[in-house]
Amino acid sequence: MAKKAAAGTPATALLTAQKVEHTLHPYEVSPDAPNYGALVAEALGVAPERVFKTLVAEVDGALVVGVVPVTGDLDLKALGQAAGGKRAVLADRAAAERSSGYVRGGISPLGQRKKLATVIDDSALGLDLMFVSAGRRGLQVSLAPADLIRLTEATTATIRT
Repeated sequence: MAKKAAAGTPATALLTAQKVEHTLHPYEVSPDAPNYGALVAEALGVAPERVFKTLVAEVDGALVVGVVPVTGDLDLKALGQAAGGKRAVLADRAAAERSSGYVRGGISPLGQRKKLATVIDDSALGLDLMFVSAGRRGLQVSLAPADLIRLTEATTATIRT
């Protein structure tokens, strides 16, 4: 059963409105801690390959969202190819925050202010549940990969290193 958000975010509002089964998972990890993703997985007590980070990149001048496991990094060249472009670089932090409506460490692929092309690493396809930011620091949401793909209208590709 879906758990209601105590402090709602656009991501949790979208999940609730779409009646998507999900569970919220609060945690405490400093957003400036080295190896942040691994610490989040540890705090949640889940395998790190189930926890995904959301990164905003610029592909040929257009912002694109990449969702990859915290166990690796975003392969910018692979993201660029998956998005149908050539050159990809990580987006400027301010541009990513402005576009998504979220702050670094809490950027969710769900409920972003501006709808961007999204590519989710294909490792998610082998999972029953995956964890992504729920739209604020200290809060993750678990949901079925198929639901995340549908809600973000994402494509999947190998975009991790």
